[in-house]
Amino acid sequence: MLPGDSAALRKARGAFFTPQPVARFIADWAVKSEDDAILEPSCGEAIFLHEAGRDGRHQGALDGVELHSPSAAESERTLRAEGIRASIRSGDFFACTPDGSYDAVIGNPPYVRYQDFSGDARLRAREAALRAGVSLTGLASSWAAFTVHSALFLKEGGRLGLVLPAELLTVNYAADVRRFLMQHFRSVGLVLFVDRVFPGVQEEVVLLLADGFGRSGTKGTDHCDIFQVQDAAALSEFAMGRKWKPSSPSAKWSGLMLSGAADAAYVTATGSSGFSELQAWGETTLGMVTGNNKYFALSPTRVEELGLVQSDLIRLSPPGSRHLRGLSFTNRSHSALGDRGAATWLFRPVQDPSPAARKYIEAGEAAGVHLAYKCRVRNPWWRVPYVRQADLFLTYMNADTPRITTNRAGAHHLNSVHGIFLRAEYRDIGAQLLPLASLNSMTLLGAETVGRAYGGGMLKLEPREADVLPVPSVELVGAHRVELLALRRPVSDHLRGGRLLDAVRLVDDVLLAGALGLRDREIDAVREARAEMTKRRVARGREVAPRG
Repeated sequence: MLPGDSAALRKARGAFFTPQPVARFIADWAVKSEDDAILEPSCGEAIFLHEAGRDGRHQGALDGVELHSPSAAESERTLRAEGIRASIRSGDFFACTPDGSYDAVIGNPPYVRYQDFSGDARLRAREAALRAGVSLTGLASSWAAFTVHSALFLKEGGRLGLVLPAELLTVNYAADVRRFLMQHFRSVGLVLFVDRVFPGVQEEVVLLLADGFGRSGTKGTDHCDIFQVQDAAALSEFAMGRKWKPSSPSAKWSGLMLSGAADAAYVTATGSSGFSELQAWGETTLGMVTGNNKYFALSPTRVEELGLVQSDLIRLSPPGSRHLRGLSFTNRSHSALGDRGAATWLFRPVQDPSPAARKYIEAGEAAGVHLAYKCRVRNPWWRVPYVRQADLFLTYMNADTPRITTNRAGAHHLNSVHGIFLRAEYRDIGAQLLPLASLNSMTLLGAETVGRAYGGGMLKLEPREADVLPVPSVELVGAHRVELLALRRPVSDHLRGGRLLDAVRLVDDVLLAGALGLRDREIDAVREARAEMTKRRVARGREVAPRG
């Protein structure tokens, strides 16, 4: 570590040093001639330039850019000591004007999350991406703009070899980056790892190998070449890859992690009239945000202690989603939770609060509840913005898979779950059968591909991701209504016993095998793919060490 530098400072600027086998592999892939001009942006220790010039015979330009001036100086010194002629510029890569003069751009872009990526640095990054026609949202981390800006330094036909977060495959904000890569490169290769490449670093990475840059976008491709290896050391045993084609250039690439058999069965089933996206059934929305659940969400006992009346309260599905693992959330379920002390009522006076409610409001102000951000920005602070009762609840933080539950209790929901508001024409059949029909292997696999892994290995599904969740279509459910109704009791029994996959097998028999005619081996491939993706998500979630 350089004097004056530290792990915290490196993390702040997104600097995470690349293992030598990874840098050597990318350099060997990208450098085709001793005369190639090579650029390593955000070069840090310049490990990619070291690998590109390691045999001492390279004649072309070897250039680097590094924000941290002591690192830039140290890189130049170590390159010179090894007899490698290279030039390192100290400065912000986003302040560099692309000149289209390099045969290859290789490196490991800085990874700074959107929370810490702000001010002038973010502005310059977004402007750099816009030069390539890529508009990034405020949620984009630094690597996204870095990838696009790097490509603009390439000659026509040039190569881009980068170490990127696996977010490239799945996050919504990277949609335009994915589109850019497929429209501007003749081939797009992705190397996936079974094991983590950076020890102690939580984020998963992929290697991007994009070849044949075309500034006008006329050299694009419609598929990716996928390669999977065990770890960085296994890059020396590189094997033949497989082709994978996304549904559109900007669509999520998470499906590329499926085996060929699973991908074929999944695409066939979800692309048929038997499946649709969840948004075809209705709208998925966030729940109510209180600003202080402990104050606003009340148990029946607490309601009685406070002397609140019915006009001060609305019926509530308690915070969290543990109670939403069956097919229906009923009045009986709601009452039973309240008897056990769960918060089944929301404090929300409709008009004039009762005397007891006034007293409770005063107590809240004395405790400073009204000063919380969500409270102080609304008027009056004690009236939570209203969301009407949803037809269905959708869990969005899940250890196994998202669950859809019918809201037969007519309860309101907080932002710990999502609400699904069915289209009027689908309300009856959707409330009755969509929670059951969604318990099939295609939907479970779909959840792993459209959702994202979160802390602790949880699977998170935001409303926009839920919109594209593949579920059985209205037509398929309607055509097999009788068979599905007959499954309600056995499926409910399995769910109560915690036997999710047994319940799924019953639904698979009716919808996938019976209705769609999928063979056992196709269904098994989908089940195995889902199990593998879930295992991978959970295993990686156990590695809680922070990045850096």
